[in-house]
Amino acid sequence: MSWRLWIPLMVFAGFIGLAAYQLTQPKDDIVESRMVGQELPYFELPPAVERGESISSADFADGTPRLLNIWASWCLPCIAEAPHLERLQREGAEIVGIAIRDRPEDVAQFLAQHGNPYTAIGRDDLSQVQLEIGSSGVPETFVIDGEGMIRYQHIGDIRPEDVPILLEELRKAGA
Repeated sequence: MSWRLWIPLMVFAGFIGLAAYQLTQPKDDIVESRMVGQELPYFELPPAVERGESISSADFADGTPRLLNIWASWCLPCIAEAPHLERLQREGAEIVGIAIRDRPEDVAQFLAQHGNPYTAIGRDDLSQVQLEIGSSGVPETFVIDGEGMIRYQHIGDIRPEDVPILLEELRKAGA
């Protein structure tokens, strides 16, 4: 029997070994922003609700550190984080929101049902700003210092144990 007959079997065994190895590796599906430590990219967004305030990157360079929360009314984890955003607001955090691919009436309904911890909410219909700051999904929250620099990124919904961490990062951004 020729050695050439063994080549397909060896290739197949190598493929099975590689697949088995990959299955034993921990899954890492979190995409961190490369913008942490960088200045917010320039943007101007219209208000997400009627009679709301528009937002721009210039708003973040007034000396006040803020949280920038990327969210959407259609996002289930955004509902789960809503009470924790309100807690952050009660504890002194200023929060600016960006609603992703949302309609003003849906944003208004979400805020009426789940509370409004935001000082202003911009509407990012095409997710352009979301992508420019390195956000890979909703919800995500960024700590922006008073000069408009991204200092910290929290991926996913905010949970009770995340509130002190975000407050500390916000405090450090203001120091």
